[in-house]
Amino acid sequence: MNIRTPFKKIFSVVLWCALGGAVLALLIAAINKKNSSLCKGMDIQINTEGKEMFLDKNQVIVQLEKEGLKDLQGKRVQSFDLQKLENALRRNAWIKDAQLYFDNNQVLKVQITQSQPAARIFTVSGGSYYMDSSGKQLPLVSRIPLKLPVFTGYPSEKMGLRNDSALDHQIKTLSFFLNQDPFWSNAIEQVNITASKTFEMISLIGNQVIEFGDGNDYEKKFRRLFIFYKSVMAKSGFEKYARIKVEYAGQVIGTRRGGPISKTDSLQALRNVMEMIRMARKMEADTTKIREVKPLEKNPITEQDLKSYDFPEEKDSIVKKPGKR
Repeated sequence: MNIRTPFKKIFSVVLWCALGGAVLALLIAAINKKNSSLCKGMDIQINTEGKEMFLDKNQVIVQLEKEGLKDLQGKRVQSFDLQKLENALRRNAWIKDAQLYFDNNQVLKVQITQSQPAARIFTVSGGSYYMDSSGKQLPLVSRIPLKLPVFTGYPSEKMGLRNDSALDHQIKTLSFFLNQDPFWSNAIEQVNITASKTFEMISLIGNQVIEFGDGNDYEKKFRRLFIFYKSVMAKSGFEKYARIKVEYAGQVIGTRRGGPISKTDSLQALRNVMEMIRMARKMEADTTKIREVKPLEKNPITEQDLKSYDFPEEKDSIVKKPGKR
């Protein structure tokens, strides 16, 4: 038996323990040195995710000062309660997230992610506010015009109440769809919330009321509505219908408007749809950078373009309900 082997193992273990202890001691010393060092300033960065800015750095500074963060230069780093400051900033509705830390130069880094409005809400009592993509309520900002889906008739002055959670979820879902789809974002003027918490949409194409039902199966409902637009446009024009009902699965029911419809109105409705499709295609091309969109006069849109623009057609039932003659 070689007696040197156990000694080598013991020596190796002792050596690694000593090295580990030394590294730990150096790490603790570095942390203590950093904590005992003095703050040299603050740097605020606001991430708007490429959209409008609703916050500015002065607002963040004012909020931090309310939490006692004044004259921070020369204070010891260890005296800052960063977790408390982060929580305080997150109470601001326009702040989606906040991260605070000191860099190696003892500068306090304040990184803010701004909330983004997803819809404009009008309540039954006349109040109004924004809603973000998570369903959080945001105050209005009058200095910045925003193009957002508009929902009217919301039953409460505050979002997030338990008895309206299903309605809030459906509003969030529809808002996301309307914000993402170039065609429907231009085609739907506003969405009314009924007393039974279903949706009625006002269309800019032919000034109809669209009885949408609840927010379930919304993609299928919009697909059926688009198919109906194509069928109606090819035959009689959009202005002939006062109401379109898509709430029932596999069906579209159109109620005709009373009184004569001028050919001019029908042609104008057709032009409106063509222009919306042109805009939708241009927006998609600008986003994906796949191809360059040609000027309208050199790239005329035909009825065939309209028929091939959207989703594959389903075998839906389209019912035209006569109105008053």
